[in-house]
Amino acid sequence: MKAEIYFDNASTTKMSAEVLQAMMPVMTECYGNSNSVHGVGRDANKYIDDARDTIAKTLNVSPSEIYFTSGGTEANNWAIIGIAMANKSKGNHIITSKFEHRSVLDACEYLEKNGFKVTYLDVDRHGFVNFAELIGAITPETILISIMAANNEIGTIQNIKAIAQTAKEYGIIFHTDAVQLYGSMTFDCQDMGIDAMSISSHKIYGPKGVGALYISNKIDIDNLHFGGNQERGRRGGTLNVAGITGFAKAVEVAYRDLNQNQYKLKTLSEYFVAQLTKEVPDVIINGYDKQKLPKIVSATFVGIDGSALLMMLDLKGVYVSTGSACMSNSVEVSHVLKAMGMTDDLAKGTIRFSFSKNNEYEEVDRAVAIIKECVEKLRAFSPTYSSKSTLKQKRGRKKKNEIV
Repeated sequence: MKAEIYFDNASTTKMSAEVLQAMMPVMTECYGNSNSVHGVGRDANKYIDDARDTIAKTLNVSPSEIYFTSGGTEANNWAIIGIAMANKSKGNHIITSKFEHRSVLDACEYLEKNGFKVTYLDVDRHGFVNFAELIGAITPETILISIMAANNEIGTIQNIKAIAQTAKEYGIIFHTDAVQLYGSMTFDCQDMGIDAMSISSHKIYGPKGVGALYISNKIDIDNLHFGGNQERGRRGGTLNVAGITGFAKAVEVAYRDLNQNQYKLKTLSEYFVAQLTKEVPDVIINGYDKQKLPKIVSATFVGIDGSALLMMLDLKGVYVSTGSACMSNSVEVSHVLKAMGMTDDLAKGTIRFSFSKNNEYEEVDRAVAIIKECVEKLRAFSPTYSSKSTLKQKRGRKKKNEIV
C-alpha cells in the first residue's frame, strides 16, 4: 500500500473545509455575473467587494488598490510588463534578481525584446540579494525594481522592507512577488514602501486559479487584458466570484491562525531535517535557516539524480518536487540553485520538501524511512558516489557574496 504522504505544499495546498464551505453558497445560489447591474449581479458583486476589503486589510492598503487575477503568474506578468510599459517615458531599465520565479524572469525577457534593459542581480549562497550590487545597478533610467519576498524553491526571505526603502530613496517603483510568503507573515505595504505585490490563493489552502495584484493608486500601470471594464477598467474578463470568495476566506483563516500555523510548520520542518540528516548521510540542507519559510526544506542528496529519487518516492506514495511546479516538465537544472552557485551535479540531486498545517510527525517518520531506502538503492548503483567522500569535498560551491 502506498504511503500517500504529500510534501509538495509549496506547489499547491489542499483546499480547507472552511474555504469550501464559504464557496458553496456562491456556487449553488449566487449565479449572477458580478459586473451586471441587476439585483442578481449586485449580489455577486457584494462577494467581490467583501473579498477585496478582506485582502486590503491584511496589507494596510485601500480596497481600490486590489485587483483580482487568475493567479500569481498573471499578477507578476501584469506588474512587470504593465508598470514598465506605462512608465517607459521615464526610463527603460529594470532591476530584478537571478533568483526570481520564471513568471518574473520571462516577463523581463519579453521586455528586453521590446527595448528595455534588465539587470539580473546575483545572490549569495543562501539566496540573499547583495545591497551594494543593487545600489550599484541603479541608473537614471531605472523605473522598476522587482525582488521576490520569499523564494519558492529554497524559502529564503529577502530583506524586503530595506530593498523597498532603497527603491523609494531613488524614486523607483518597487514590486515584490509575495506568492510564497503571503499568509505566513504580516504585511504593511505603507510602512514597508511596497508599491505593488503579487499574491495567490492556492498557496494558502484556497482554490486554484485565483490571485491578486496590489498596485498603489499612485503608480501608473498599463492593462494586459482587454475586452471589458471589469476591475475598474483595468482587467477585462468575468470574475470568478466563487474562487475569489474562497480566496478571501483562506486569507481570513491564514491570518486568524498565523502564529499557531507558523509554529507547527517550524517545529515540523526542524524535526524533518533532524531525522533526515540523522538517517541519510551526505545530505546538504540549502538556504539560511534563520530567515526562511519554515514550510520549505531544500535538500541536496550527494551522488544521486533528484528526478530518479522523485520517481521512486512517487511510486511509494511520497509526493515531493525537484523545484517549482511551474518548471516540473523542464530537464534544465534549477536556475535558483545555479544562481546560488551550486554545481550542476549537486543541483540535479536536489529535492524540495514543503509542508502544510495538515502534515503530522508520523508522516515525517514514514517519509524519512522511505527516503533512506530509496537513496541507498540509488547510491548503490551510482558511479559518482563514494561513501568515503566527505560532504565538504562534495559541496562544490562557487564563492558567492555573503549575507548583507
